[in-house]
Amino acid sequence: MPLHPLAKRFPEIAILLAAVLLRAWLIEIKPAHFDEGINGWFADQMRETGYYRYDPTNYHGPLHFYAVFLSQTLFGRSEWALRLPIIIVSVLCVAAMLRFREFFGRPASLLAALAMALSPAFVFYGRYSIHESWQVLFSILLLQGILGLWKTGERRFLFTTFAAVAGMVLTKETYIIHIGSLAIAAAVLALWQKAAPSQPAQPWARQLWTRDDAILGGGIAAIAIVFFYSGTFLDFRQLTGIYETFFTWVKTGTESGGHEKKAYDLIGPLNYYWIHLMARYEWPALAGFLACLRYALPSPAPIRLTAIWGCGILLAYSVIPYKTPWCIISILWPFYLALGTLLAEAAERFRRRIAWLAAAPLLAFSLYASVRLNFFVFTDDSEPYVYVQTYEDIRDFTSPVLEAARAEPAGFEMEGIISLDSYYPLPWMLGDFTRIGYFTEENPPQRWHADFIVVESADSAGIEKNLSKPYFKIPFRLRSGQEECTAYLCAERFGKILAREPEFRPAPAQ
Repeated sequence: MPLHPLAKRFPEIAILLAAVLLRAWLIEIKPAHFDEGINGWFADQMRETGYYRYDPTNYHGPLHFYAVFLSQTLFGRSEWALRLPIIIVSVLCVAAMLRFREFFGRPASLLAALAMALSPAFVFYGRYSIHESWQVLFSILLLQGILGLWKTGERRFLFTTFAAVAGMVLTKETYIIHIGSLAIAAAVLALWQKAAPSQPAQPWARQLWTRDDAILGGGIAAIAIVFFYSGTFLDFRQLTGIYETFFTWVKTGTESGGHEKKAYDLIGPLNYYWIHLMARYEWPALAGFLACLRYALPSPAPIRLTAIWGCGILLAYSVIPYKTPWCIISILWPFYLALGTLLAEAAERFRRRIAWLAAAPLLAFSLYASVRLNFFVFTDDSEPYVYVQTYEDIRDFTSPVLEAARAEPAGFEMEGIISLDSYYPLPWMLGDFTRIGYFTEENPPQRWHADFIVVESADSAGIEKNLSKPYFKIPFRLRSGQEECTAYLCAERFGKILAREPEFRPAPAQ
């Protein structure tokens, strides 16, 4: 009896369901990250400006901010709404990996998609409202577009290529690394073909698209870029930022901005930080990286190009001093394809079951590491992926403040003072309040009367001299690298919620 068409797709459906579950379950368990707070704050500003004011010194494209703005407009300001766009994009990355069955076969694409679905990095940063998952999605589409034009020449792959390039430009300035690495990979492949030709040969297919198709696809891509970078056609002066950003971006990339990983330096600028992360968390990708050695020998040209591109991206990110761990998801995915293709080849030549069982311990470790990282140690600074992450005890301060605000008709109009040199993600977490002032040591508040106050604990003694009412004191740490903070909550406002005696009372007047 033939299988139902849906039953034939069961492996794909199971992989996508696993990806959704790992990325969406308990999505609010982790407080907003420093960068999430900044991204959410930018999206909040769009409520007042009507569009995203592109800042070339921010070196992030506008697409993600519009997605966050749409999500928060539809579903309200919450951590799950902030992260929803990236959850969707991260799952789409897994779905896009399944589409590689057109080029590498169904078994290889299934294994690659499953590796991505379970990957600690892809899950961890697929639960973060940051830009990297967008870059991965469009990088995958770019490779599919190029391979499709190479294999069949169909017009759909021309449009895929244009859409991918536009999406990369709209996402993050690191697109220049990926597009440049792909161009270099194509040149390396052309040279290598002379020494060890592909087997079988892969000539370019006759192109089935027309000049009008190219004009249409390129025109739509250009309009999309102009639309978003110009603030939906409201400020065309912002378009100069498309190239101005590279002056800042190159400086940041070469000077590291405090994100260098010198402990992993090898020779000159070469650094093995990414290999270290793969060895710690990403065993399927590490195995795929080693599998790339096989494609130096005669093998199908599409996987050779993929392997060379993946190694080129790894090399580029290894040389650049600026290293934040979430960049790893832009490095990993080609190696999943390399591993899947190698195991598919081994299954055809040898015993199928033994070949695929080789991947089982790698995938099992990914699942274990992913569950542990994302649901148990997600704020543990000893985990390299946990990077400038907000600690859970920030909620000791924000929860009673938000509870009090929601309990009163004008609760979000209570007055707050945040006096910290680095205070994100608080501007997003408290973004519904209308009377909060944010101050630094160089720009202190003129008075200290407020319903709630946050300062570094080291400054508490000096601050308390200026307080004239009883306050509850709540100590907390915002994140690693920052001193302990103290939140002061006015006893008159928060007495019913906290239900205890205030820790601070002003000295009686003499």
